[in-house]
Amino acid sequence: MAPILEVKDLQTYFFGFGGTRVVKAVDGVSFTLEEGETLGLVGESGCGKTTTCHAIVRVLPGSARIVGGSVYLDGEDLVTKPASEMREIRGRQIAYILQDPMASLDPLFSVYDQVAEPAYYHRSLRRSALKDRVINLLSLVRIPSPEVRMKEFPHQMSGGMRQRIVGAIAQAGGPKVIIADEPTTNLDVTIQLQYLNLLKELQQQTGVALIFVTHDLGIIAKMCDKVAVMYAGKIVELQSCRGVFYEPKHPYTKALMDSIPKLGSKDPLYAIPGSPPDLSSLPPGCSFSPRCPRAQEKCFRDEPEDVDMVSQYNARCWYPVQGE
Repeated sequence: MAPILEVKDLQTYFFGFGGTRVVKAVDGVSFTLEEGETLGLVGESGCGKTTTCHAIVRVLPGSARIVGGSVYLDGEDLVTKPASEMREIRGRQIAYILQDPMASLDPLFSVYDQVAEPAYYHRSLRRSALKDRVINLLSLVRIPSPEVRMKEFPHQMSGGMRQRIVGAIAQAGGPKVIIADEPTTNLDVTIQLQYLNLLKELQQQTGVALIFVTHDLGIIAKMCDKVAVMYAGKIVELQSCRGVFYEPKHPYTKALMDSIPKLGSKDPLYAIPGSPPDLSSLPPGCSFSPRCPRAQEKCFRDEPEDVDMVSQYNARCWYPVQGE
């Protein structure tokens, strides 16, 4: 069965100072996503997670360009689509949930207007059918008294309810893929759990595929089927969720796992030494080599092969972790 989304060698660079400074924010990212599957994107801030997602849906800032690769959605390459076609695809086939719901909800329009817009535009619903669709969507995301709350405005909602409304908007066009970019960051722990359970229920009911971007490895463990670990614009490890937690192959992935606080442990918390590299002047060889405890001479000289080419390890590393 063909994947619903296939990203191949995606490269997205930022150009500044008249093109003299190039930041390789996404540099050769590849992965696939099946129907009903959840992929987690993890890594330190600035590693390229959000830029990867923005490139997939083609909402990059003016200084950024896709310079290579392809993004196949149901067999059609989104990279080559004109802007007019992408406006039809966004919301109808692929939707985006932002980190801050107040950044994606318009304070001047009611909840009804904002949930109804994609259903009106992408599904051609009108009048009573459109109203029924909005009520059904709000009920689906557990908004109480949807007939009443849909007449209200975002500032009248709690943070958790606003995030659920954003989820309803994402579902309104009936997409096949939803990208959720750190959607629980501004929610407290109990509301986070409710929202994550809600996303799982929506996925089971609709079969939508999810890309989940987060720094929280606990959320990754709960939500994801497989995980792509990013570092310096590249995917350095791609394997099952269980494999990433219990058998990490890349030293960076292992370092992330070692950074998780252990319940009851009195040992000092582990921190990865050093800092992520400057993406405009990457070091030769492996980008992680200056921070890697396993690095050898070859690591500082030669760039490791892509994860697809080292399938026995699924890690972009010359000396992957084995059974430690």
